[in-house]
This record gives sequence, structure tokens and C-alpha cells, in this order.
Amino acid sequence: MVRIALTGGIASGKSFVAEELARLGAVIVDSDVLAREVVAPGTEGLRRVVERFGRGILTPDGALDRPALGEIVFADDDARADLNAIVHPLVRERALALEAAAPAGAVVVQVVPLLVETGLHRGFDRVVVVDVPTETQVSRLIHRNDLTTEQARARVRAQASREDRRAVADWVIDNSGDQASTVRQVEALWPQLVTASVPSQGGQAQTRLRSP
Repeated sequence: MVRIALTGGIASGKSFVAEELARLGAVIVDSDVLAREVVAPGTEGLRRVVERFGRGILTPDGALDRPALGEIVFADDDARADLNAIVHPLVRERALALEAAAPAGAVVVQVVPLLVETGLHRGFDRVVVVDVPTETQVSRLIHRNDLTTEQARARVRAQASREDRRAVADWVIDNSGDQASTVRQVEALWPQLVTASVPSQGGQAQTRLRSP
């Protein structure tokens, strides 16, 4: 199986692009979804997070209070590293299981927000990057998550730069315009993903393609 990753900065629109790829026929394995599953109430992941950060990061009903945890980890690099060390291995294990269970010949796309930061891009054959200007990310976070400007900027700064993400990209989707523009780009990309996923006669994936 040719391994394809989809990534992008926070609030870049990865989920929308993933939804469009799913509409076209891709099997989507979303690390954001899995990251919630592995710290759901009653899981070993949540137990370990509470052990590290205390019961103050729980809601009254025992679920993970994500805003409370976010306030801690986005202000402290060591705390964020500790959280990632707990969650990321659990997510990767689950993602690999879902990838292996995909039908033969399927175009499987793993959505990995921290692909570059964790070095996981080295384990994928193709990388799609959803890209928007930094100020667009900040504006979307302020309105979507009800954050202050500084809180939004802190979340953007905690991730890899646009330049670092684009440096590992085979294809870049510009999601700074309207949805129709993004849909057109995804539809143009889809045949290339299908082609890239088809093994050659020798059993290897076809030649690595790069966007202009």
C-alpha cells in the first residue's frame, strides 16, 4: 500500500479537504478523531493524561476538558511534549490498524496534523499539505475557538512553519479562498492520488509525483 498523508497547520481546513477526498472515494484515517478516541472516558490514554496533569483537566462528568488542557500545553513546551508522548503512540497504533484493514486497492489518506513536527512524514510515500496564510489561521482560531489573539498565535507558533510543511509536500492545496476553489483543487488532485496508489508491474508504487 502506498502511504499518503494529509497535513496542514491548525485551522487550515484539513477536515474539509479530507471530507472532499472521502466524497471522491478515499478511505480517511483521521488522527484528530483518533486522538479523541484514545483519551475518551475509561481509556488507558485518559488515565495517563490525568496522572500527568491532574484531575483539573477533567470536566465534572469525567471527560477530558480540552480547553483546560490546552491552556496548559500551549503555554509550556515540556508539558506539550509530555502530552504528545502519551497520545501519539496510541494514535499511531490505531491508525496503522485502520490502514491495514482498508480494502485492497483503496486510496487511504491519513490525516496527521503534526506530521512534520513528529517526523512522521518520513514514513509516508506521498504528502498533501493544506496551506493558508498565518493570519488566516489566527483569524479562524479567534472566531472558531473563541480565543484571544495571543492565544491563537500561541497555537500557531506551537506548530511547524508553513515553509517546513511545504518543504515536504508532494501537493499543496491552497485553502485561503472560497470552498469552491478548494473543491476544484481537490478534484484535480484526486486522479493523481489514484495514479500514485497503483503499483507498477514490478510491484512498487509509480514514480513519485510532485505538484508544480
